[in-house]
Amino acid sequence: MDSSLESLYSCSGPQTESTPLLHNGQTSTSHSHHHQAHQHNQPRQGQHSHGISHISPEPPSSSSDSPQTGLRRSQPMHINAVRRLQEQEQQLRTSSLPAIPNPFPELCSPASSPVLSPGSLPPGEPSSGKYIVKIFSEDGMGKVVEIPANMTARDLCQLLVYKSHCVDDNSWALVEHHPLLGLERCLEDHELVVQVQASMNSDGRFLFRKNYAKYEFFRNPLTFFPEHMVAWCQETNHAILPSQLLQNFLATNSCPEIQGHLYMKDVGRKSWKKVYMFLRRSGLYCSTKGTSKEPRHLQLLADLEDSNIFTVITGKKQHGAPTDYGFCIKPNKSRGDMKELRMLCAEDEQSRSCWMTAFRIFKYGIVLYQNYKIPQQRKTLLSHFSAPVRSVSENSLVAMDFSGRIGRVIDNPVEAQSAAMEEGHAWRKRTQRMNILGSHSPLHHSSLSSVIHIAQLWFHGRITREESHRIIHQQGQVDGLFLLRVSQSNPKAFVLTLCHHQKIKHFQILPCEEDGQGFFSLDDGATKFTDLIQLVEFYQLNRGVLPCKLKHPCTVVAL
Repeated sequence: MDSSLESLYSCSGPQTESTPLLHNGQTSTSHSHHHQAHQHNQPRQGQHSHGISHISPEPPSSSSDSPQTGLRRSQPMHINAVRRLQEQEQQLRTSSLPAIPNPFPELCSPASSPVLSPGSLPPGEPSSGKYIVKIFSEDGMGKVVEIPANMTARDLCQLLVYKSHCVDDNSWALVEHHPLLGLERCLEDHELVVQVQASMNSDGRFLFRKNYAKYEFFRNPLTFFPEHMVAWCQETNHAILPSQLLQNFLATNSCPEIQGHLYMKDVGRKSWKKVYMFLRRSGLYCSTKGTSKEPRHLQLLADLEDSNIFTVITGKKQHGAPTDYGFCIKPNKSRGDMKELRMLCAEDEQSRSCWMTAFRIFKYGIVLYQNYKIPQQRKTLLSHFSAPVRSVSENSLVAMDFSGRIGRVIDNPVEAQSAAMEEGHAWRKRTQRMNILGSHSPLHHSSLSSVIHIAQLWFHGRITREESHRIIHQQGQVDGLFLLRVSQSNPKAFVLTLCHHQKIKHFQILPCEEDGQGFFSLDDGATKFTDLIQLVEFYQLNRGVLPCKLKHPCTVVAL
């Protein structure tokens, strides 16, 4: 599938042209050069002469002077030259004075590190220098970082991964969150963080979290684009290959279209109505007459270029949405006015994912595929950056055999692996023996198996069923996304929450006992595990009674 898209990726590379500019910002064409020479010789209206006001300017001559001509007494001095003379005079005055240090340096912030607040920078015009932004984690704690104006969302995520000592698996994302509006969206990797924050409201903030579904549509396009919602599939009336479907969406010469019913909230009202809509490259349209596609029956609702699509996280509670699968199209210039928001609602999660994914593809096009390919290219070219670097002491570790009188180095890797497994089994036997003898060692087997999973990233402790749904929704509803939590009905049991086909399912892990030893089982004792780590590792390799293998752990990192 990736090879079929390489032609689109190669032919859509950035094309830049450099045009020589003069000091006043005009292009160096013959017409602009001639116009500049005449404009230089004419006095400006309302311009102060600063010491040369008694000299009357001569009328401009017929022949145009070149910019390299020296300054004559009959010409008005340029304002930049006057400012330069004033600066030189000021330097001469202060050069003879002794340098007095600033007694309160902590009250003066450096000019290169301004604090960026929402609305302090015009959208689309990031200036040079350093800016301070605040990033929040899932637990509500914030972290202040200093970034340059041209830092993208991907670069900031990699910086946070490095500072938080996380595993860089290219699934971290920066989320634009508006708590008062109940909206959030995942920033694209190429977006400038300074530019996005400048267009945010005062209540807006950035969140740092996992998002496994950011580029999942490149791997499983048929899951995100069902045939009954793609107009091209309906017209051809035959099965569509996944690669052909993505090519049709990414190619600029094609005209794909998403169609279907959506609930739309009336502007300024609390009521919702069900209408038939069409999503094209030119914008989002609704039909005023049933499912008609005629131009006279189509009404433009939103423009893709000047808008962003958000997920509505408080649809039913705050906006009275008919379902839980709401999304919103927010103009970039909007400052939080509800009348400017286009509130929409889908029937199910697959339909919402289709509309939101198609919106991203229609707006950014081949840039999304470039963002998807960049981590793979960096992994091959800069493998030392993405992979954890082993220390010298770790590289010098070798397997040893101390069964005899003199220890020896195990050179055979197969023998070294079997020795490690035997050592692990021997350790478990020792813990079982301590359990039988009633040892009060801190490594007691019963106490160890009950707490060894607490430090794992996939374990979330005592959270509710609704909270587990929220976490899986936020981190992307992809197959194999899972977490473990303490059961609410049985305090001694645990619950495995798993996502499969965009549906969330729960499996109870019950404790069982055999020959005086405690185990955990997911299938009523058919497969028993001494601890939860063993259980998770087993189902990461084997599906067993689950609908799919465990692939992506829900991770919450504290910044």
